[in-house]
Amino acid sequence: MTRTNQVHSFHIPVMGTAFTIDSPLRVAKYGISSVISIIDDELIDKMNAFYSKKYNLPYREIPKSNRDSRAERITSYLDMVHKIVQDKFEDFKKELSESKTALENYISMLPNHSEMKQGLQNFLNNGVDSEEKLNKYIEKNLSPGSIDVNIMAKIDKDNYIKNEQLPVEFNDAHAALRGFANSKLSSSVVLSAGLNPRLYSYFENFRDFFPDTNGNLKKKIILKVSDFRSASIQGNYLAKKGLWVSEYRIESGLNCGGHAFATDGYLLGPILEEFNQKKEELIQSAHELMSKALIQKEIPVPEKPFDLKITVQGGVGTSEEHNFLLEHYQVSSVGWGTPFLLVPEATSVDTETRRLLAKAREEDLYLSHISPLGIPFNTVKGTTNEALKLKRIAKNKSGSSCPKKFLALSKEYDEKGVCSASKKFQKLKLKELEDQKENHSRQALEKKKNKITEKACLCVGLGNASFLENDIRIKGQAQGVAICPGPNMAYFSKVISLSKMVQHIYGKVSVMEMSNRPNMFIKELKIYLEYFRNEIEEFVEEPNAKQKKKLEKFKTNLLEGISYYEDLFTKKTNFFKSGRTQLLCELEELKALVSGINIKPEVST
Repeated sequence: MTRTNQVHSFHIPVMGTAFTIDSPLRVAKYGISSVISIIDDELIDKMNAFYSKKYNLPYREIPKSNRDSRAERITSYLDMVHKIVQDKFEDFKKELSESKTALENYISMLPNHSEMKQGLQNFLNNGVDSEEKLNKYIEKNLSPGSIDVNIMAKIDKDNYIKNEQLPVEFNDAHAALRGFANSKLSSSVVLSAGLNPRLYSYFENFRDFFPDTNGNLKKKIILKVSDFRSASIQGNYLAKKGLWVSEYRIESGLNCGGHAFATDGYLLGPILEEFNQKKEELIQSAHELMSKALIQKEIPVPEKPFDLKITVQGGVGTSEEHNFLLEHYQVSSVGWGTPFLLVPEATSVDTETRRLLAKAREEDLYLSHISPLGIPFNTVKGTTNEALKLKRIAKNKSGSSCPKKFLALSKEYDEKGVCSASKKFQKLKLKELEDQKENHSRQALEKKKNKITEKACLCVGLGNASFLENDIRIKGQAQGVAICPGPNMAYFSKVISLSKMVQHIYGKVSVMEMSNRPNMFIKELKIYLEYFRNEIEEFVEEPNAKQKKKLEKFKTNLLEGISYYEDLFTKKTNFFKSGRTQLLCELEELKALVSGINIKPEVST
């Protein structure tokens, strides 16, 4: 089931551990690609059992005590998803050929410029004179969306059987990769959260990531990156091992959902411009390095470089922005994540949490420090996860029971790893703080205490929505639901059907009721300005020369980004026509704010 024709110009990125866990089952038959997180093998096993029962498929429970249970569970689930998507796609093709209504509904979801839409519309306009002709056209041109998977490269905890440390291939990310590699899927693995040399080297163990005798890749690699330099370093690193990066998925550093990997003030527009100008450089460099490695491995070298896609995601919310990204930066696809959290036909979110998201406004969405990874994390006020955490803190019982331990990465107190959101970690940290309380003011003490207790159990919290939606029993300490929308959620305020959401993306309807939504580039700039101010506040408290130099570079990059946008919005007369004057005024105001920021105090080198 190799995807040959890209019907849609958007994809649904990974969201949390649960929210896109079954998205391919919901949307792949329409040609929409989506990404499954394969961090949580326990959630995956539960969903495997649930859908196996729902679709009357055989299910084999894989006990956690099995030495390779994590990889086996992931393979089993992905194979099941693969089969169900195949069956659904065959049924959908049959429905299109037999039902005029189904055909009309599908056509309404396709982009206007799509050759597929034109072809199917011709059958409707001229009357389907032969069901056989329509069947042949559908068979030739339709393909399901890709069932891609995501691995956060840094979530690669060592694992143990009692006190015996297992070999590195049983680390969390390694086992997840093996689970995908052993599956029947012909799709891509999206690697995020930075370079993990041991994990990247582990790819060499799986033949599906190398060209076959016909020069095709059964399984592909996508890198989620936030700048060109990172893409070039990681792409060449893999190429030296004979591995090709098929796509660079550029994500806004801050105007995104989930973990926010802020750049040093580099904004999305200039980043995309650099990729657009240097794409050929990426291709040629990687192809040369990959060819040398393939020769050494005695694997046939492709006559010409493989295709390389550049895609983008983070904060897009209108068809005008969508089309601008496609046409100006020549990206292959645009990721729409956060808005799909309000589409029950596409994502797995419980009713209460969806209701919370629908009513969320700008002031409710914030960049938090709740992630045990120590990376800023986008979330929303009022989650049940937050309420339960605060309740435990009020009773002096902060911390989670930590049943899953995927984020138990700190080895400060235990070589096996402890999660900073766990009861064990927080109890020890608070004890240390209590012993040193004479060295701190009351205000400083409270601030340090909050930094310890604000960490939330994301392993459980990000998975609970699927359990609640499907009435699957939740065991253990109550953690509620944690969810990670981007700031863009503020401008979508109601539950939306899949058809209407897709039509919104393509500019056929609008599902946004707010008229004052800022342009995605302006919104990102404002978020970076707020982030910059917070960084300066921390610097003032604990100044050092290295941090000052970094902040000065940050300011320079912001100002250069603003100049880029001023030039862009002045010259690109085909886009943003109605709001161009306002855009330029906002940029002028933001430039004045950034320019006026004075990075103090002076520090000695």
